[in-house]
Amino acid sequence: MDKQILKKLYINEKLSSAQIGKKLSVSPSKVNYWLKKFNIQKRSLSESQYIKQNPNGDPFSKKLNLSKNDLFLCGLGLGLYWGEGTKASPSSVRLGNTDPKLIRCFINFLEKIYNVDKSRITFSIQIFHDLNKEGVEAFWRKELQARKSQFYKTTVSPSQSTGTYKKRSQHGVITIYFNNTKLRNILVSEIEKLRQMY
Repeated sequence: MDKQILKKLYINEKLSSAQIGKKLSVSPSKVNYWLKKFNIQKRSLSESQYIKQNPNGDPFSKKLNLSKNDLFLCGLGLGLYWGEGTKASPSSVRLGNTDPKLIRCFINFLEKIYNVDKSRITFSIQIFHDLNKEGVEAFWRKELQARKSQFYKTTVSPSQSTGTYKKRSQHGVITIYFNNTKLRNILVSEIEKLRQMY
């Protein structure tokens, strides 16, 4: 086994032991033996899973050389995620709210700062049972210029709230999802840096 070829296949091309074994006509266990022999650190299970889910590399990339407007949008997006995002989810960037403008702003942040393809963003809606489900779904599709296929099944809950909250949620609560562990971790890390500043 040639060490440089093995490093190229495993580290640069990010092939699995099984893929390398098939390519070189040896067993995966033999590949693992040589990885250990050459002190090439094996990927963790989560890293391997991430590569499997994203065979073409990261589905995002942070924009370089941010303009003044970009810096403002970046700060705003991180602020929204800090305040309204669901950081507990380890595998996706999630943010829920009732305000379409806030949701559009966060999508704009993902698109312009992290080059996220909007077609890979998905949505879920939660409404009270006395709202018109089809009407609410049509409202959000129009507001977000999103396809029907990007929406999960709407969750309908019993209507128990009255007053201000019910008025604000006349179109339900929408949550946006970008299912990517790496970007989620980057955003959480950026927020942690902000927390340390204050």
